[in-house]
Amino acid sequence: MASWLPETLFETVGQGPPPSKDYYQLLVTRSQVIFRWWKISLRSEYRSTKPGEAKETHEDFLENSHLQGQTALIFGARILDYVINLCKGKFDFLERLSDDLLLTIISYLDLEDIARLCQTSHRFAKNEVHSRSQHSHGALALPPATLCPSQLCMSDKLWEQIVQSTCDTITPDVRALAEDTGWRQLFFTNKLQLQRQLRKRKQKYGNLREKQP
Repeated sequence: MASWLPETLFETVGQGPPPSKDYYQLLVTRSQVIFRWWKISLRSEYRSTKPGEAKETHEDFLENSHLQGQTALIFGARILDYVINLCKGKFDFLERLSDDLLLTIISYLDLEDIARLCQTSHRFAKNEVHSRSQHSHGALALPPATLCPSQLCMSDKLWEQIVQSTCDTITPDVRALAEDTGWRQLFFTNKLQLQRQLRKRKQKYGNLREKQP
């Protein structure tokens, strides 16, 4: 499993606490923790100051309380805890899989398991603005959960796979409706509601075509 890991496990940058404006970088590779800093000051005595760098093996970082303190001061206690876990070999392999591979795996889960997975990781539960294209008649009313299409567990790409695996065929009208409402919304729509929505959509776009010159 360790062979799946990239050379760089983690990287972040930050600025020192006020009034300091110094710039810092924290880099964790498969074998080292690298802490770099750049002095930022208008005072003449600091103009020739060169960037600094401290390198420690994972084992040495776990014993270096001073560098751990600097890491917590600049980047916060949560980042320090994360780096310590990396140095101890506690890797979250699930987080490091590609989105496409994760979506394929998630598509085989039961609905209850997908709901639980949303609560286990920020990657599966990121809140991002709903970005599905809207027609001139405006966006359709969707439940709050569908307003985060970039979530892996809520993404249209996942629910399209789920719908395709549960349906023998998907007609062009059903696919067009899914583009409007979202595949997750379509999945939880019962057959009667689905037929009603398809009729309304045909009537609406039929009327629009008739009005066109």
